[in-house]
Order: sequence, then C-alpha cells, then structure tokens
Amino acid sequence: MTVQIECPDAAETMAAGRRLAGLLWAGDILLLDGDLGAGKTTFVAGLAEGLGVDEPITSPTFILMRTYSGLMSLTHADVYRAETLSEIEDLDLLEASADGVLAVEWGTAIEQWLPANHLVVRIRVGEGETRSIEFLPRGSWSSRPLSELQA
Repeated sequence: MTVQIECPDAAETMAAGRRLAGLLWAGDILLLDGDLGAGKTTFVAGLAEGLGVDEPITSPTFILMRTYSGLMSLTHADVYRAETLSEIEDLDLLEASADGVLAVEWGTAIEQWLPANHLVVRIRVGEGETRSIEFLPRGSWSSRPLSELQA
C-alpha cells in the first residue's frame, strides 16, 4: 500500500524520517527519489536521528557513500555522480550495509540491480518549503505498517 504524507517544512521532513526509522530492520534498503533540493538528505538526517546516529548527516554526493554508527548502522549513498554500473558495484553497497540500513539518494536509477525487497521514498517539492513524500513498498515491504508514517 502506497502512503503519502505532506511536510510543511524541513523539521517535518526530518520527523517523517524519524518515524520511518521505527519500522526498519537490519538489511533494509531505501531508495530516495526527488529533484535536486527536494529534501532527500534532510529526510535521511531524520532517519539517522531515529536510528540513534549522533553525528551530522551531510550529502555524500562527492564521496558517494558514508556510513554512520547508531542503534543500527546507516549507509548513506548518492549515485547521482556515478557514471557506470561498475562504479556503483565498486561501492559494494549491499555488503557495506548488510547489518544496518542502506539509504540511496537517486536510488531509483539503480533499482533494477538491487534486491526486490526495498522501499522507494519519493520526495516532491510543493509551494514554499512544503514537501510531498510518497512511500512505495516493493516486495516484502508491502506487509509493513507504512500507515504509521502518517502523523
């Protein structure tokens, strides 16, 4: 079941990430989709807070991947600058995040090469700071209580 929420500002976008953290299991994969400036990193910052990460979250655009420690590890990747599949394979994203959560910005670009069980988080910009976040479950994610994300 697809769930959609509206976030009037960055604080609520982060809160949505924190709420999602409560539904995550080790090995989960999140694919974040949205235009530049849509709030993907802001959402991941909230997710990280919910996972007990106590360091600042920054975009991994230029280094491609960062891993953070918390209650569960968080691997935050950005494949926007990757030009070939081999560059992405070299990151070994699934191995790096096997015991934690993998959140991939621009992840829908590599969706076909990832396991079928994942969650697509689509963020769209509305007027002002408003963001519309749509959660699209794939595979086993369909049985998770995504309705809990609606505050």
